[in-house]
Order: sequence, then C-alpha cells, then structure tokens
Amino acid sequence: MAFAIDEINKNSSLLPNVTLGYNLFDNCGTLLVGFSAALSLAGGQEEQFLSHNNCLGSPKVQGIVGDSYSTFSIAACDVLGLYKIPMVRAMIKILKHFGWTWVGLLVSDDDYGLHVAHSFQSEMTLSGGGCLAYLEVLPWESDPSEFKRIVHVIKTSTARVVMVFAHEFNMIHLMEEVARQNVTGRQWIASEAWASAAVLQTPLFMPYLSGTLGLAIRRGEIPGLREFLLKIRPDQNYNVSYGNSMVKQFWEYMFQCKFVLTNDVKTITPLCTGKENIDNVEFLDLSNLRAEYNIYKAVYALAHALNDMLHCEPGRGPFIGHSCATLQNMGPWQLLHYLQDVKFTTPFGDQISFDEKGDALPIYDIVNWRGLHDRRTIVQIVGLVKGLDSKGEEIRINEDQLFWNFESNKSPQSVCSKICPPGTHMTIKKGEPVCCFDCLPCSEGTISNETGSFECTSCPQDFWSSSQHDYCVPKKLEFLSYHEPLGICLTIASILGAFMCAVVLGIFTYHRYTPIVRANNSELSFLLLVSLKLCFLCTLLFIGHPRLWTCRLRHVTFGISFVLCVSCILVKTMVVLGVFQASKPGGRAILKWFGTVQQRATVIVLTSIQGAICTAWLVFASPVPHKNTQYYNDKIVYECVVGSTLGFSLLLGYIGSLAILSFLLAFLARHLPDSFNEAKLITFSMVIFCAVWAAFVPAYINSPGKYADAVEVFAILASSFGILLALFGPKCCIILLSPQKNTKKSIMGR
Repeated sequence: MAFAIDEINKNSSLLPNVTLGYNLFDNCGTLLVGFSAALSLAGGQEEQFLSHNNCLGSPKVQGIVGDSYSTFSIAACDVLGLYKIPMVRAMIKILKHFGWTWVGLLVSDDDYGLHVAHSFQSEMTLSGGGCLAYLEVLPWESDPSEFKRIVHVIKTSTARVVMVFAHEFNMIHLMEEVARQNVTGRQWIASEAWASAAVLQTPLFMPYLSGTLGLAIRRGEIPGLREFLLKIRPDQNYNVSYGNSMVKQFWEYMFQCKFVLTNDVKTITPLCTGKENIDNVEFLDLSNLRAEYNIYKAVYALAHALNDMLHCEPGRGPFIGHSCATLQNMGPWQLLHYLQDVKFTTPFGDQISFDEKGDALPIYDIVNWRGLHDRRTIVQIVGLVKGLDSKGEEIRINEDQLFWNFESNKSPQSVCSKICPPGTHMTIKKGEPVCCFDCLPCSEGTISNETGSFECTSCPQDFWSSSQHDYCVPKKLEFLSYHEPLGICLTIASILGAFMCAVVLGIFTYHRYTPIVRANNSELSFLLLVSLKLCFLCTLLFIGHPRLWTCRLRHVTFGISFVLCVSCILVKTMVVLGVFQASKPGGRAILKWFGTVQQRATVIVLTSIQGAICTAWLVFASPVPHKNTQYYNDKIVYECVVGSTLGFSLLLGYIGSLAILSFLLAFLARHLPDSFNEAKLITFSMVIFCAVWAAFVPAYINSPGKYADAVEVFAILASSFGILLALFGPKCCIILLSPQKNTKKSIMGR
C-alpha cells in the first residue's frame, strides 16, 4: 500500500496537486481488532495532523483496503457495504469445465465459510451447474469427534470432488483425520485461503492432497517494489513512536535485534543500528505476490475513482442537480459511484473494472499441486479464470500440465447419475436433488439427439424414431409393390388371366365357323373375352406406387370393363330366353327385339351408363393419392382414396345390379334344352361372381393400407377367372378334346 500510494503521488498524470495518505492497522490475527480498526477508519479520528504544506484538519478516510483474510474483510463489509464472493462463480466455472455435477462442500464456521455456503448454493441453482452431495461446516476449534464424522461423510459419499472454503488451521485438523481414515480417490478443490498453503504440503498430507486444484489470488508483478523496500530504514519513521512503528517491529523480527535494550536482554540480544543489510532477507522474495498484488490494484482503483471525480465538469455531474463532488465536501458514497465505473490496466497487463453490483471482475490463477518423489511439492499455475464485462467468466486451462492423483491420471467423474445418452431422457428421482435422475428411453415416435435431455421431442409427421431413438428416420412407405411376394403373385395371376383370355380368343377365332362357337352369338363371346382381358389387365393399375393417373384410372377401368363383361353375359342370357320363347307358337315376333343390332345397342347403353357414373365421379370427386399415417405409427400407407364414397358405391352397385339380373335370368333359363343353352354356365359363373363380391365388401372395409388394394385385386381376379373358366372352359374342352361333338348334328341332336 505504501509503495502504491508513493507511486501515485509521484505520478503527475494521476491526481495532480493531490497527495494521498494512509493509515495502517494491524489486526493482530484477531477478528475483533480488525473489525474495530475498520469502524475507526470509517468513523474518522479525532487526531489532528499538520502536513508539510501546512494543511490542518482531520484525516478524510474515503476508502478502506481490506485484510487478505476474507473473514476479516467480510466482517467489515457486512457493516460498511455489500459483499459478494466472485470466487464462487469462478469455482462453479471449473466444475462445469470438468463436468463435475455432484460435489461436496466444506466451509469454515465463520463469515467467510457461511457466505460461501449461501452464495454457492444460490449461484449453482441459477447456473444449473450441479448439486451438493453434502455441506459440512468445519468447527473453529479442534473437535476430533466432529472431524471424524465429517471425514466419514466424505468417505461414504459418491461425490468424488470435495471443495473446501476454509483456513489453513481448519485444513490441518481435517487432513489429519483424512490420513487416519485413509480416504483416497478424492479430488480436492482449494479456495484462495489455502490454495498455496505450504503448511499443508507435508509428506503426511500429500498422498491425499496431491493433484489438488485451487483458485489462488492472481499472482502479479509490481515493478519498482523491490527497490522501494530496499530503501526503507527505521530512521525514516522518527516521528512515530516505537510502540506503533511497524517498520521497527519488522526490523527487530528480521534481524533478531532490539532498538531499546532492557536489563534482561542486554547480554543475549544485539542492538539494532538500522544499518543492517536487507538485500538478502527472505522477505524480499517477490516472485509470488498475490495478496500484495490485490492491495496494489485496490489502491490504484481508489486513485482512479478519485481522479475521475475531480475531473467532473460543473453542471454535468452525476449527483443531485448535476452537481459534482469536491475534496472539501465529498462523501465516500460519491467516491463509490465513480469506483464502479473505473477501468484501467495494471503494469502486469490485467484489466481492472467493476460490474453493475460493484463487484470487481474476478481474476484468479488456477493452481495444481504435484507431489514429487523427493517429498517436495510443486504448486504450478495451470490456468486462469477471468471475469468479463458481458457477465460470465472466461476460463483457460492447460490440461496437458494437469496432474491427477488417480491411477488413470485422468480427470475423475463426479456425478450422482451418469448423464443420459441420446435416445433417453432424464426423470428426477423423487426426493433427490436434480442431479440424481433415472434415464428412461424415449417412447415410440420421439427422440433425444443430445446427451442429458430433459424430454424427448416428437418426430415430424413423415418421420419416425430410429431403433435407438436418437434421430428421426423417414417413415417406410407402404403400398402394394411389384417387388414384394404378394404383389408378385397378383401380377403373375393378372398376366396369366390375360394370357388365358388371349389363348381362348385365339382358339375361338380359329374355330369361329364351327357350330359351338356360332351357336351362342360369337360376336358377344369375342367381346366378352376382350372385356375379361381388360379386367385382368386393369388389376396392374392397383399395384405399384400410387400416382394421380393410376388412382383415377384403376376404378374407372375396372368399373367399365366389368360392366362390359356383365352386359355381354346379360345380353347372352336374354338372347337364350328370347330364342326359346320365339320357338313357341306365336312367339316369332319376339325375335325382332333380339337381333344383332339390338344386342350391340344394349351392351353399349348399359356400358355407357357406367361411363357416365365414372365421368361424374372423376369430375366432382376423383380419387387421389394420399399418405395415410393413421394405420401405423412407423409407416406411411400410400393409397388412393376414392374421393367420393357415393361414386364408388354407385360403380360397384351398378355392376352388382347387372350381375344379379344376369343371375336371375340365367336361373330361369336353366331347364331349357342343353344343346344350345348356356344358362347353367352363366348361372354358375354369376354365383361365383356374386359370392366373390359379396365377400369383398366387408374384407375391403376391414383391410388396412395395401391389403385393401390386394383384396380388391383378388376379387377382380377371382371373379374374372370364374367367368372365364365357367363360360369358356367347357367349350374349349369340346373344341380341343372332343372335336366330334363340335358338329351341327351333335348340337341339334336333341
């Protein structure tokens, strides 16, 4: 402090024409003494002083630099102002860096420890950085039973990381019990109070403390400090009484001499001359300035705040009426206003500033303890935690330099529950901290693609969860495909049916002049075979990827082909009935209604009605492809929706009406002479046809997805095969196997 103030007073650019002074108080290692000194400074002193510039008055104490021990500083801050512990945030930053979410916390039984306990829990909750497995308060006095209990908690806890915010003497008692119980496998985290304490670096403690990580007050360099200290001599403080001269007390302690000899020490204690050589004194080892560097920065912060205050322009001040503070009437609260806005850089390169709450932006060294084989201990700086203006801290750690006191020489894991892998989500255990959870698999259709997910997210509509539930995959498209066994079988059956129609058509064409072909209206037979061939081929439109044109054509082609087929059968049946009715007396007039032209017209009219139904259906509500996600969760059924249920019903109803009418007429004609009569064959074919389509309706309604198409294709194929085999099978057998029956004499035999 003395060096910093001396340096500032000599700096013409900082506080020109203003001389800073200081009072130093020794707390004597006692909280009460330090607290009383702070109150004395804050309240002012009655003692008058006279400076070399003839300035007379009471000392104005505008700022207090606290003790290096946090406990003493906190006691004063609780009365003089607010208090925060930036180290807590820095410590949480380290925990997050290594993924330690389940830690134990030990604190000293004083303001330092209790403030940490409160701040740590609140900061950890806000940051979501982890949970405390336990919180124990180390007793102020040596209490073997209490330390034994605390160490037992450490030993039995699943937390592998132990943070300790306590003082050296607390740690000594604690580590003695740790050594007695041989508690290994713990990663110790040290606060600044003992992060570089040499008293703990002993052969007894190092097997347990080796690998300790700690936050130490930033080590800095203060240029010119050594030269300043070397110039100090006791005679410079001639106006200070012996009892209060810190320099004289320091001098006597370092050189083991006395400035004033009493009778009992004359023979054993030399007299101090004030000329002793101070160059080689161990005290002047300035390679590890930590608390001293903090004091240096604190003095400069106050000086910069005071300098900014004195540069205030009247009428533009920050106080009431835009007034400015002056040296004669300023209050500490006014200086505090400027202190919060201070920003400067130390000669060591550290930037000093304060946040909106008045907390200095923290900067700490991260140190790592390593015990060597020769029982020496190295405390090396392995990183840095630095506060940023934009809230938060920046952490830099050189992990290659870290020493871990574990067999794997790797960072330990300290979690209550291992982080949930992708495909699962966390469920907090009832009555446990948030860090203790179960990992439950995501349900079907939901995923989590990150570790530690609190919930699973649903896949988009056209996607489904993978087998591991860690990503979404496109849903499988399901339709009646040419590449699956069912589709292949139906395709083969369709082509086979069409081929059989072609063969029969070829046979009938070749034998078109034979009696059996001519006997039952060969023109209708040829038209019937063509329509059956179309019925077989239209089923191919039901197989494969549904498209707009296939959806529109499949039912239209099927409907018209079947109506053409059934119309031919109906007309054939009507012709049979008409011919035999004409053979009766007076029935010749009926034949004019069953001529070739009338037969063709009837087929065209009946088919045109179906064409009109299909046209209206396509115009007003045509079938379209549709992705159906209702049948299955993990599949998309690609199907053709009929568009209009009424249109589809009319199409099927019309076919059914014609088929039933054909069946009834054929049933009435079944007892007519067999030689010309196809009625029995038509009756049998219509029974097959009606049975197939009667079974089709409930099967179609209850079949999901591609199976509905398969049912419809099967119904078309079954009914087509029934008509083909029932009507043309017997005739082909006669033509090919019994040609002797294919004569007019044989046919007219009855």
